[in-house]
Amino acid sequence: MQNKELTLFRILFIISAIWNLIGAIFGYFNTAHAFEFFFNRELTDPLYYSIYQGAWGTTLVYFIGYSIVAYNPLKHTGIVIVGGIGKVGFAISLLKFYLSGIAGPIVFVVIIGDLIFGLLFLYYIIRLYKTKQNIL
Repeated sequence: MQNKELTLFRILFIISAIWNLIGAIFGYFNTAHAFEFFFNRELTDPLYYSIYQGAWGTTLVYFIGYSIVAYNPLKHTGIVIVGGIGKVGFAISLLKFYLSGIAGPIVFVVIIGDLIFGLLFLYYIIRLYKTKQNIL
């Protein structure tokens, strides 16, 4: 893999890290407001509050993970594989919430963003494979 391509992947993972940091700041540190913003209802149940905040905590962890990948995109592919699966799964879940009337249309910002990152992560894995880089 050429340096130019590695630089592009570093930029991709820096942007991914920032995307996750923005979500984590919004969702983890202002959990009730984030819930109301996405689902148009108050978050009053303490159990749901903890679960929802924990989901945003995972987003915060992936900010750290994508930052690590940005430092060395050839070494930390496992983070990308798991993170990509998580992004696609989260996008599908939000789409199901929207289609069932649970979530508002604002969730499409996250759905579209996470699906784009999922596709870019898939491209990254394919490029590693085609250039005979170690994927795991």
